[in-house]
Amino acid sequence: MLSIIAHDGDADAVDIANDSPYGLRGAVFSGDHDPAVTAALRIRTGQVDINGYKMLPDAPFGGYGQSGYGRCQGRLGYEEYLQVKSLQL
Repeated sequence: MLSIIAHDGDADAVDIANDSPYGLRGAVFSGDHDPAVTAALRIRTGQVDINGYKMLPDAPFGGYGQSGYGRCQGRLGYEEYLQVKSLQL
């Protein structure tokens, strides 16, 4: 499913995207690389694609908000199963 919502610029588009209880995956489409990256970094989702879909199997996967907590795959996924201990001698 695809929703198209009118916006008043990049900041408003990011606000609209973040006005959701979910945040598993998002996308930014733009002809200008730097503003696309800036917007992607501000969108609260676990993964953001720029100008298309690319699945990277080693990238951490997980969401924000009601899309879940935690990550699987990649270094961050493995850290979910680790305990850190500080030892003082």
